[in-house]
Amino acid sequence: MDIKSLKQQGYSIRAIAELTGHSRNTVRRILRAHKPKAFATPKRTSTLDAYKDYITRRYQECGLSAVRLRDEIKAQGYRGGVDTIRRFVRNLPAYQARRRQAKMTVRFETPPGLQAQCDWASCGMFRTPTGETVKVYAFVMVLSFSRHLYVEFTTAMDLPVLLQCHLNAFAFFGGLPQQILYDNMKQVRLTQQQFNPLFLDFAQHYGITPKTHQIRRPRTKGKVERMVHYLKDNFLNGRSFRDLDDLRQQGRAWLAQANARVHATTGQVPQELLKQEKLTPLSAVAGYQVRSKVDRKVDASGFIHLGRSRYSVPPEHVGETVIVEQGDEQVIIRSAALIIAEHKVAPRVGACMALPEHIEQMWKLTVGKPAPPTPNWHLTWHETVAQTPLSVYEEVAR
Repeated sequence: MDIKSLKQQGYSIRAIAELTGHSRNTVRRILRAHKPKAFATPKRTSTLDAYKDYITRRYQECGLSAVRLRDEIKAQGYRGGVDTIRRFVRNLPAYQARRRQAKMTVRFETPPGLQAQCDWASCGMFRTPTGETVKVYAFVMVLSFSRHLYVEFTTAMDLPVLLQCHLNAFAFFGGLPQQILYDNMKQVRLTQQQFNPLFLDFAQHYGITPKTHQIRRPRTKGKVERMVHYLKDNFLNGRSFRDLDDLRQQGRAWLAQANARVHATTGQVPQELLKQEKLTPLSAVAGYQVRSKVDRKVDASGFIHLGRSRYSVPPEHVGETVIVEQGDEQVIIRSAALIIAEHKVAPRVGACMALPEHIEQMWKLTVGKPAPPTPNWHLTWHETVAQTPLSVYEEVAR
């Protein structure tokens, strides 16, 4: 446009070339053209070009990772990096479809009184006036039907604290649900096949069914996940607290407001829906004493070790993991919900607290066993024992 404008103003081709920096042939070509030539992005080559069809097919078939794809095409001559493959795979329609599918979640609305969801929220580390660093956590439990929320701030997440927070939440709600959904925290589940026996003892006492979500599927307990985000954004963010007591006091005031608001999903007030929750009254279950409890494995001699002392159990429990509860004067040993032994607390370190009936049972099981069976193979001795004449010793004695 500039070149044609200069031509209309009467400039010669030579003058236009000097003004624009183009050659005279370029100026002539532009003046002869009826319209500007469209810009075309230059085609760029990539070290991945020869392998794009193979990568696309393999990802559609198996959803292989970029590292795995790199290993496969490396054998075909590829010499580039894995990041190039990652960028290419992220633009594949199959990759986008997998991402959308992974985010899909079925919203499951539970009936009244059936379920609660529970989680811990890490709230940060703070330094006390004495210079000690303290971690602050928030215990969060929400009733799935009414969305009625309970929050408690603590400085630990161990099992006794977790159980006490449960009891406080049940008192706050006025009852307890039939089941509670957790993530895979070690206080609840030791492995995918085994619940923590100490926690299971608490759950069985109240008749609660504990459940955990699938690994890497936290959206399964999305109600409490959203409450954790709501707590941090609506309450903690931008506020200041003098100390832990002030945090807890302000937290209780905020909690009353949170349960009085109109919930965005249900469209109703949680504290009003709480009246429709069919919770099991706390008075229907005997109180649970949160005491010092540990799990111990029964050794081969039928004893468990506690505080450097030994306590006997019935021999049929050898090899099992049992729950040991220690009070001020008594030690109670349970297998699941059954009490299998009760002892007085050992009077001194290193004492052996054995009940006569346990020793008698162990004696019957271990003493008087039949002799081991005769081996079903044979060993024959063919060596000849050397016999030295007495004259040899007499000769040496001389």
